[in-house]
Amino acid sequence: MTTTSWERLISKKRFETSDSRYSSDESVRGEFQRDYDRIVFSSAFRRLQNKTQVMPMPESDFVHTRLTHSLEASVVGRSLGRIVGKSILERYPELTGDKNIQEADFGDIVAAACLAHDIGNPPFGHSGEDAISAYFLSEEAQPFLTNLTDAQKADLQRFEGNAAGFRVLTYTYPAHCKLPDGVSHSGLALTFTTLATFTKYPKESLPEVKGTKSTSEKKYGFFQTEKTWFDTIAQELGLLGKGADDHVFYHRHPLAFLVEAADDICYRIIDFEDGLRLGLVPHQQGIVLLRQILNDDPNRVSSLTFYDWREEIGYLRARIIGKLIQETSQIFLQHEDAILAGTYDKPLINELTCKPVLDEIKSLSVELIYRNKPVLEIEAAGFEVLGGLLDACMKAAFRQESKHHRKIADLIPQHYLKLPEGASDYERIIHITDYVTSLTDQAALGLYRKIKGIELPRMY
Repeated sequence: MTTTSWERLISKKRFETSDSRYSSDESVRGEFQRDYDRIVFSSAFRRLQNKTQVMPMPESDFVHTRLTHSLEASVVGRSLGRIVGKSILERYPELTGDKNIQEADFGDIVAAACLAHDIGNPPFGHSGEDAISAYFLSEEAQPFLTNLTDAQKADLQRFEGNAAGFRVLTYTYPAHCKLPDGVSHSGLALTFTTLATFTKYPKESLPEVKGTKSTSEKKYGFFQTEKTWFDTIAQELGLLGKGADDHVFYHRHPLAFLVEAADDICYRIIDFEDGLRLGLVPHQQGIVLLRQILNDDPNRVSSLTFYDWREEIGYLRARIIGKLIQETSQIFLQHEDAILAGTYDKPLINELTCKPVLDEIKSLSVELIYRNKPVLEIEAAGFEVLGGLLDACMKAAFRQESKHHRKIADLIPQHYLKLPEGASDYERIIHITDYVTSLTDQAALGLYRKIKGIELPRMY
């Protein structure tokens, strides 16, 4: 049986944007911690503070945004990584030798990947992805797609925030950052291992694997513009190939399962907590479900004194996350051999003992939170906003229309429009989607109102 090895999977190699003048002292800050820090200080990460997690444009200061969700997922991911890393190093002590891999490295890798896992999401969450896909399937967009390959069209017509995130992490705009000759444009220049761990769907958009039971095949993880980059990473780390040789299609990096688990734990439990605190889910019903996950002596909770039900929910949430971290890490370690061999490909939380309760929480969240009328109304409006912005920006980029569209082109930051000579139509389109997906919910709405004449800017 073909397997991959931790010795290759944990690599500190990175696509550097600078020369050897810049070196790090790992006794002060490890390479994977550098990855985490670079993500924190990126402008794309900062913009997550105004992107939808549960409630679009929430009025409550408690409700999570993509930024707070990503921070919490990274905390859970760090714990998962360290627990797993401790056992991996006990099983493979040679990793601590020449490679100098520490328990903390596993935690830093998973934490960094978790921190970035939503960094490519467009405004208005998954509704935003649907809006971009719908636009490129529409008649209005077809004239722009004439010269594109099937794979390039699939990138746009099944637009994927995960692929946009990989691009954010690995691409530098030539007009935005002039680098010395011979130096690669590589975004945040993260390590190969962090980038592979980030990539939960290590395949290009085609072939589309319909009806698959393998979780890593349900979506795709990089656009045609970045597939060579991922192929290089996969070859370096020894990821196992999958599918036909003419497609970039691999089995996951094992630590990507922990990123997925951290995200699943946080959105299942913490999104539910948001719904309870907003009054969308009856708190009595929610508390019963949360207590069922712990499945311990009911007297333990009833003997405690809480100021109100909100404080109890916070207490239950903290204990539940700790419990799920311990169980999930043990499930990973039980299946380590199968994961390394590529024969295990499903979410780790599917094997948690409390999965029936988590499924009930998910169903209740869908019914009462995600399908809440104000949420649906804002998502529907967001769908129209992104479609309208894309159409206006595409016409502006291709200079097909009037002076109006030339004025819109002047509103778009120029590094999205100034492409290298000989750039293809596909590259031009990807740059426009980069711009639209980079916008926050409020910025997208505000720009749409202005270009449609619904709202005029203030004149100073």
